[in-house]
Amino acid sequence: MPQTRSRRRRSRRHFGAIGLATIALLGIALLALRPDSVPVREATVSTAGADLLLDGPYGARFAGELTALKQGFFASGIGLRPHPDDPNYVETIARERAIGVTSGQKFLLAAWRGVPVTAFAASFLDTSIAIFALESSGLRRPADLIGKRVGYRKASEGDVIFDAMMAQLGLPRSQITKLADRDSFDALRAGEVDAIVAAIDDQPTPSGTGYNVRLNVIKPQDYGIHVPGLVYFASNDLIHDRPSIVADVLQGLIRGWQFVYTDYARSVPVLVGVDPERLKAERVRFELQQQRSLVLTTGGRIADYDESRWNTLRDILIFAKLGEEEVPLAQSVNYQFLRDVYRRSPDLGTPGAWTGEK
Repeated sequence: MPQTRSRRRRSRRHFGAIGLATIALLGIALLALRPDSVPVREATVSTAGADLLLDGPYGARFAGELTALKQGFFASGIGLRPHPDDPNYVETIARERAIGVTSGQKFLLAAWRGVPVTAFAASFLDTSIAIFALESSGLRRPADLIGKRVGYRKASEGDVIFDAMMAQLGLPRSQITKLADRDSFDALRAGEVDAIVAAIDDQPTPSGTGYNVRLNVIKPQDYGIHVPGLVYFASNDLIHDRPSIVADVLQGLIRGWQFVYTDYARSVPVLVGVDPERLKAERVRFELQQQRSLVLTTGGRIADYDESRWNTLRDILIFAKLGEEEVPLAQSVNYQFLRDVYRRSPDLGTPGAWTGEK
């Protein structure tokens, strides 16, 4: 492992453009101006706390965040908006002194590049990646994929997880034909591939028009691959200067996910109400059911990741030659916020009121 380098804390301030006529009002401008990306769709009203930017459009995978906002679980004023299709998403969070949620892989690779961010919790405690095959194919285990065509997206989280699973099981990846950009369920149904690597919430709704094909699902977790799925992180400046904001957001997120899985009859309408034209109740409920085990892991607490998952992710990324651990996990992953929040509010860790699906 290469020698680690200590991370320097850099306190940076970003201000909007100031015209020449405002020089005399510089003191006021410094307090008043802060850049914000133009929101895709407004979701909040307050700027008293911090911004929480979602790495994707509104949907079930951000149900905890959306519910926390709509139900008033954030103690501090939090601005929430989607921020999809940003190739420098993690850098944006650091630059805007904000809070983000993205894949563990995207976060860790950015941290290794020196982006000043720190993870403090996770929404998906395991990866959402799975391998799908038609039930009629008889492909049910990783070993069944030998000699088959597998559709995937190159250099994606799915690509990395799939290779790691096969390598861990000692299965010859050279005997699998991997077809890039053939990771759609349409390609699977059309017989262009024998299996695809995709996120569990990408699969079609079973009752959806024109798609009633039964699927076999191979989950990497069943074969020893446990890595953080979606992680919450913040700019180092925000964590250093305003740690109470991060703690308040974390507590709100945990309560948001509790609300989501306590009763679908209450939570689904709240989520659909965020974007009624695009979000449909049946689809939202289906996606929530698919990701339930990622949020509510057996014996675990909401948002509470563990060191072993991060170690596995680190090893997988190095194995895939996607990066080197230039910044050690001890400097890029924080566990104290979780400990403090659950210590201050023991009821957050009591599953009795919300583990039942309704």
